[in-house]
Amino acid sequence: MKAFAMLGLNKAGWIEKDIPSCGPMDAIVKPIAVAPCTSDVHTVWEGAIGDRKDMILGHEATGEIVEVGSLVKDFKPGDRVLVPAITPDWNALESQAGSSMHSGGMLAGWKFSNFKDGVFAEYFHVNDADGNLALIPEGIDPVEATMLSDMVPTGFHGVELADVKFGDVVLVIGIGPVGLMSVAGAALAGASYIYAVGSRPVCAQAAKAYGASEIIDYHNGPIADQVMKLTNGKGVDRVVIAGGTVDTFAEAVSVLRPGGTIGNVNYLGRGEFVKIPRTEWGVGMGHKTIKGGLMPGGRLRMEKLARMVSAGRLNLSHLVTHRFNGFEYMEDALMLMKDKPKDLIKPVVVVAKDLMK
Repeated sequence: MKAFAMLGLNKAGWIEKDIPSCGPMDAIVKPIAVAPCTSDVHTVWEGAIGDRKDMILGHEATGEIVEVGSLVKDFKPGDRVLVPAITPDWNALESQAGSSMHSGGMLAGWKFSNFKDGVFAEYFHVNDADGNLALIPEGIDPVEATMLSDMVPTGFHGVELADVKFGDVVLVIGIGPVGLMSVAGAALAGASYIYAVGSRPVCAQAAKAYGASEIIDYHNGPIADQVMKLTNGKGVDRVVIAGGTVDTFAEAVSVLRPGGTIGNVNYLGRGEFVKIPRTEWGVGMGHKTIKGGLMPGGRLRMEKLARMVSAGRLNLSHLVTHRFNGFEYMEDALMLMKDKPKDLIKPVVVVAKDLMK
């Protein structure tokens, strides 16, 4: 089969590989639509998870099942499915302990384009099909539904980690697609004021549509200074970090009120240490909590998020700004995520011919 892969550090391109085999609990899926992610950029061009040789990239897809294992009960060939970016082993002890995203080891629930070949291929393998796949509900565009693989659940997880409650004042740092979903999630969770940090006009416009009260452009000065001015020196109750670098945590800690929580879902692709300012952290005693987590995966979460779309609670249409018709455009879409032009939020490559426009 044809696939687009990481050939090595700073190298990506087309390769031929064998079609994956199907285990008794697994499924083989052909993509309907796939989306490149900034994580793919971190992986290839920043070496964030180390060198990989001829590893197929991609972890965001919707697809059609072509084969299921003998023990799969709930899915069959021909089913159109949501595919989460995180596909845990649900029998693992870590899953039983409530940390399914780390089943088998830290971050090991993230298998696609990390521990095994990803979804940028004519066929891809999904482990534990009954536990990880979900049917695409009627009425949901399978192209827009690629956002349910990673962007929506990761953005929402940032809100969960930050423990946003009714009336909280929230800062979301980074308004790429994940940050936009953190803005949407914070609004759904009942935040009062939501300050969103970003500079691209298309992202700022989408952030406003999802519920941002104010856009903070980091080009206009330190984030902390701008936030403290907007809040009359009081700071914020919660911070969601969905972009930035290891230095971003210093800004977040500086604006966080005592008793507040930071939820980080940003993939830190470079830097050796996260820097926490001693005084602003209350010299270690300010009750300022910092959490960082990989999004949960699995079927139940996919089904719940899809229901939010079906019910009209969540609009995915703002996220997809670039649509490519044909698998051959995979490299073009990935390079868009690398270069991030001003009009980009998220590109999607449509593979299924019946959905090409």
